[in-house]
Amino acid sequence: MIILEFKAKGNKHQYFAIDEAIRTVKFIRNSCLRYWMDNKGVNKFDLNKYSAVLANNFPFANELNSTARQSSAERAWSSIIRFFDNCKKKVPGKKGFPKFQKNCRSVEYKQSGWKLSPDKKSITFSDKKGIGKLKIKGTWDLWRFDKKQIKRVRIVRRADGYYVQFCISVDIKEELEPTGTAVGLDVGLKEFYTDSTGNTEPNPRFYRTGEKRLKFYQRRVSRKKKGSSNRKKAINRLGRHHLKISRQREEHAKRMARCVVRSNDLVAYEDLRVKNLAKNHCLAKSINDAGWYQFRKWMEHFGTKFGKVTVAVNPAYTSQNCSNCGEVVKKSLSTRTHTCKCGCELDRDVPSEPLREHNAAINILKRALSTVGHTGTWVVKNLNASGDPTSTLPGSGLVEQVRSLSEESPRL
Repeated sequence: MIILEFKAKGNKHQYFAIDEAIRTVKFIRNSCLRYWMDNKGVNKFDLNKYSAVLANNFPFANELNSTARQSSAERAWSSIIRFFDNCKKKVPGKKGFPKFQKNCRSVEYKQSGWKLSPDKKSITFSDKKGIGKLKIKGTWDLWRFDKKQIKRVRIVRRADGYYVQFCISVDIKEELEPTGTAVGLDVGLKEFYTDSTGNTEPNPRFYRTGEKRLKFYQRRVSRKKKGSSNRKKAINRLGRHHLKISRQREEHAKRMARCVVRSNDLVAYEDLRVKNLAKNHCLAKSINDAGWYQFRKWMEHFGTKFGKVTVAVNPAYTSQNCSNCGEVVKKSLSTRTHTCKCGCELDRDVPSEPLREHNAAINILKRALSTVGHTGTWVVKNLNASGDPTSTLPGSGLVEQVRSLSEESPRL
């Protein structure tokens, strides 16, 4: 399953109709959630039926396509079922009780209510909202896919315009030649990651770089009168810059993940709870700017696509344990050098010598190999036989040109 995204081009009346459809989606979703709160034992099918009741009672809801109303009800049910799953799993802290949506940015159609043009360069929405025909611009060719493969179509509103997304059911697996190598990764704030062979990738710090410009746009917003058109323009400009930074971070994580997965047969990384780590107010901004979750998400996606093994290991004591003898050497965050009684001296994040392996990354790789059993043993034998350390750097020649995030996504 992949998602292809195209920029939508229309006029002001069409954009107003899209906004009206998005507001209707929010109304149906919140109404279904209220219906669930007031009636015990309501299930997914009851919410779908209630969306039809809303269409009969409210003319503006009836103008929206029936499949789009069902998708809105499914959004409410997804938040409900996520709350129940968190309760069953006994997730610590808040369980995420469903809340009424304040800001909605998309409307989703299933396999009706829209029609592609023969040249696949425009799409027409046939419901009574009046969206009509929209031109779509992008680098992907939709003619390669049959219409039956398109399961859902979504219109998304962002700060820089409107986009049309196509959810296409297609096999994304690719066969690659085995490399006979394995690698362990330790993410950090000073360096984006350090692998078990000593290679490091610098942290780009996109938010830190653009923070000065963000403050400038934020000051412009605060100076404008509330409710004025100038304030709306200033807010849009601020949102566009935030969107640019988020896209840069996502693209960087995608490019790095693709490179690492294609270069190795097994990739080991820490099973970090980024949400809990970000509760540290001294490091929250830097942790969120690093994009560790996006990096892990794309590694798991490319691992499935290319048939490679990705293992998330317990991060406990990976920096404290000595990778040579296994002795626990306790150190604080300010201590950057690992020194053990056995004579092993390693930099905690960055190798002190080009050929010296990183302590935590080696521990992560060892734990992963002990987890995967025979697969890990096979990888180690091939690694020792070849004698050449694998490269995870972008310039290793194993990275293909990666297009934008909108062209390939692991989920809808």
